[in-house]
Amino acid sequence: MADDFVKAVEDGLKLSKRIYFGKDRSVAPPRMEAMEKSSSHSYLPSAPMAYAVISDPAMVDNPDIPSYQPHVHGRCDPPALIPLQMNGVALEADCYLDTALVTVTGSWRVHCVMGSRHCDVRVAVPMGEQGSVLGVEVDTPSKTYCTQQIAMGEKNDGEKVAKAENGAFIKPHIFTFTVPLVDGGSNLSIKVSWSQRLLHTKGQFSLSIPFSFPQYVTPAGKKISKKEKIQLNVDSGPGTGLLCETTSHPLKVPPCLSDFDSEQRRQVGKLSFLYESEVLQWSSSDFTFTYTVSSNHIFGGVLLQSPSIVDSDQRDMFCFYLFPGNQQSQKVCMAFRKEVIFVVDVSGSMREKPLDDTKSALFAALSKLDPEDSFNIIAFNGDTYRYSSRMELATEQAIEKVTQWINMNFVAGDGTNILLPLNQAMEMLCNTRDAIPMVFLITDGSVEDERQICDVMSSLLTNQGSICPRVHTFGIGTFCNHYFLRMLAIIGRGHHDAAYDADSIDVRMKAFFDRASSTVLANITIDAMDNMDGIEVYPSRIPDLLSESPLIVSGRYRGAFPETLKATGILADSSNFVVDLKVQKAKDIPLDKVRIVYCLFGGLQLFLFILAKQEIDLLTAQAWFSDDRELQNKVARMSIKSGIISEYTRTIFLETQRGKEDSGLTRVPEHKQVPSKIEQQKATEFKGQKTIMLRSLGLGFGNLTATAENLSPGCEEEKLPEAAEIFVKAASNCCGKLCGRCCCMCCIQTCSRMNDQCAIVLTQLCGAIACLGCFSCCELCCSGND
Repeated sequence: MADDFVKAVEDGLKLSKRIYFGKDRSVAPPRMEAMEKSSSHSYLPSAPMAYAVISDPAMVDNPDIPSYQPHVHGRCDPPALIPLQMNGVALEADCYLDTALVTVTGSWRVHCVMGSRHCDVRVAVPMGEQGSVLGVEVDTPSKTYCTQQIAMGEKNDGEKVAKAENGAFIKPHIFTFTVPLVDGGSNLSIKVSWSQRLLHTKGQFSLSIPFSFPQYVTPAGKKISKKEKIQLNVDSGPGTGLLCETTSHPLKVPPCLSDFDSEQRRQVGKLSFLYESEVLQWSSSDFTFTYTVSSNHIFGGVLLQSPSIVDSDQRDMFCFYLFPGNQQSQKVCMAFRKEVIFVVDVSGSMREKPLDDTKSALFAALSKLDPEDSFNIIAFNGDTYRYSSRMELATEQAIEKVTQWINMNFVAGDGTNILLPLNQAMEMLCNTRDAIPMVFLITDGSVEDERQICDVMSSLLTNQGSICPRVHTFGIGTFCNHYFLRMLAIIGRGHHDAAYDADSIDVRMKAFFDRASSTVLANITIDAMDNMDGIEVYPSRIPDLLSESPLIVSGRYRGAFPETLKATGILADSSNFVVDLKVQKAKDIPLDKVRIVYCLFGGLQLFLFILAKQEIDLLTAQAWFSDDRELQNKVARMSIKSGIISEYTRTIFLETQRGKEDSGLTRVPEHKQVPSKIEQQKATEFKGQKTIMLRSLGLGFGNLTATAENLSPGCEEEKLPEAAEIFVKAASNCCGKLCGRCCCMCCIQTCSRMNDQCAIVLTQLCGAIACLGCFSCCELCCSGND
């Protein structure tokens, strides 16, 4: 899909040569010679972009200065994408704990289509680390659009359904949607919001947002105002301090806060910055910002919030967080001794690049083990291949030996059996003492006994000693069931990560190994939590605190919450560690004293978002595991209320005509049921509003068929061309009557390899069949080879 997008943009840029900007212009059209020498991936968007979808090349012209254009025969199939010129852009980012909410608002003009014609506009939104779309709003001169989550059902209640194509990820981090029928020469305003994770390394948080615009989106003309704005708000939580480290753009303190001591704002853990300027060319670099949470030791806190009146769950909410600090004392930063077993999928779908990248990440992880650590490797497909019958110390000789073994034994084969190697790993780690036992499961496939695997692992881990094995899971591609892997990690007090794109396997897996291996506090418990009424914790088993990632645990409760809590855990030297957690109600945070306006909406909104996002992700894993319909409905209700994408809701695009009276139907009722077909997007008319249904934006629950067929991550089933599909249908109708056992697909594949004499015989045979009444099959056959 990404390659198709790149080719369409390349065609669009070539087609844009038809546009005449006049003699007096300050920005020249893009130089094709330079772009043709660059990598094809440079045509993928590196910032929010809008493209005119061009099927008819004859419509391409300057809507303001019509010019003579040579007549163009034919159509663009698939359509070309011409990048639209951007008139203004504003970026706003709110950072809270380990999450950032990002909103980009931009204005684009359809500068490449005649004023008398119209075209669709395709919008592409690249997102940062683990980005998730939250909402889209579009304004055109005649219509407005907005996204909304609705419940998923099996009925369409008799509504008229029209097929369309909209909403997709061309890469795991690049979301696209289409705005239909925008007039040439008109302006459209687009507002897109998404969430993403902050990277954390050695006490330093990093935010990176795609904000690099190519030269050819700069509007032509000297008198066009080009305004660029960036607003950043950072809140690390109550009782923390902040220190700005680096930034890519010249941020300044807003004028309204210029009289407020910046040192005071740092001490309360809140910062606010603003950059606003008239520019000649748009930003050519991504927006990056790094800051440090100023604490030398492990620290944390608890935030409480009451539910809203429309919340179906009226229990109060809490959020418990722990930060590892940036310069722990020598006692705290001592590394745990590790006993690590890597359980690696070497099935047929892992062949070539996925397996090569996995080996590279595995070699890097093994090289970082300390000599006193121990390890083992279990490769699996239909069978298992164990490096050693016992754990091996990670000496230089052992690492060199296992490297050779991996190169010889990591050969892709048929089958995927996950339970057997996991059982073997658990058996080898059952007697671990004075170390953190870890199992890293890496797979790209889905299996039928996933719920059984979770049950077995839960039973085994319950019977382990003081420090049970940590199960960390890593999924590759979209064919594996990431909710199964997440549930397995929850059961094993571990962490889950994924590389949805084959190009990111090496980088993401190496970072995951480093992060999951950086334990600083194990066996974390919170006192007084067990004595509370109706308490529910997400995740249910608290994972370890890592030096490369803060720990955030959320949940619901009833009754009175204690004023103070203590978090306890085990350090690397087996001593106990206790930290006091101050409990603070979100509504009681003295926002007025801080005098930062965004905190009222930004900090509290982010706090509620973090609770909802974590709750939805973990409840979805539990709903899959228990196959509980009531739990699925609960996730759907939370998704609809918060606007967060889930597996049990669908995203729709509501189109409203400008100038029409609002009949109170600006939102689709939550109980409204919609079709559950996810292979294509559909458009419906709902009481005067047009509802465009996007493709399913969830991950799904794995693909057993793709796993059985050993399809590599990112592969899609090849589709026959339209004529071939007609042939199959006609042949099926005809041949099915003659022989119920005839395989038309085999027939087609055979015909594509036959020589001319066989083709003549086949034509004569079809002619004979035509005499019996199968005219459609005969006509298609005879239209092929002479």
